Amino acid sequence: MKQRIKNVVLVHGAFADGSGWEAVANILKNDGYTVSVAQPPETSYADDQKCTKAAIDAMGGPVVLVGHSYGGSIITEAGNNPNVSALVYIAAFALDEGESCASIEQAVPQASKAFTPDSNGNWWIDQAQFAADFAADIPPEKAWFMAISQVPISTDSFTHRVTNPAWKTKPTWYMVASKDRSINPNQERMMAKRARARTVEVNASHVAYMSYPKETAKLIEEAANSVHINE
Repeated sequence: MKQRIKNVVLVHGAFADGSGWEAVANILKNDGYTVSVAQPPETSYADDQKCTKAAIDAMGGPVVLVGHSYGGSIITEAGNNPNVSALVYIAAFALDEGESCASIEQAVPQASKAFTPDSNGNWWIDQAQFAADFAADIPPEKAWFMAISQVPISTDSFTHRVTNPAWKTKPTWYMVASKDRSINPNQERMMAKRARARTVEVNASHVAYMSYPKETAKLIEEAANSVHINE
């Protein structure tokens, strides 16, 4: 008997944590899905892979794997897990073999100039620019709290080159954020097209999953309903 997928793993991106997925997770839960919000620490690409793979395995069955921003780089490799049945990128890096987040942004630069390194091998967004460049279309108090609680991304995470892109073998969906200042929207469109992803576009800042949670959940559910599994 064929069944639709009922498990979803959500993966946050750089400078954020999993709490931003709350509205999307609530919609999915109310629609009957089992949701896990992975918390990759952004300390190294290997650490982030380990955390995400653990979240996938803990679901105990087929999942839709969703990544935002740098989380796209994570799911591009973690998506090779045999339990992953579909990939969903939300304004995310759908990297090809040999690419890193850093290398692809050099090719098509983002609008923001607010990314700065520290002496510990981490990158931050200047707090004064955080709302405008990362989260311009959510309530100001939420953007402020995201800025002061941001999770820095390690240089290792940002520069790690993907070796085996899962989107080449797994069905893929993509949400383009047309007002994104952290990843160039033209880059997002290119990555979506290259991955042969079923693509939607929203008039959103980089945090499209927060400003457009209903549309984000709808895309995830479309992926879950399009890929059937045998039970």
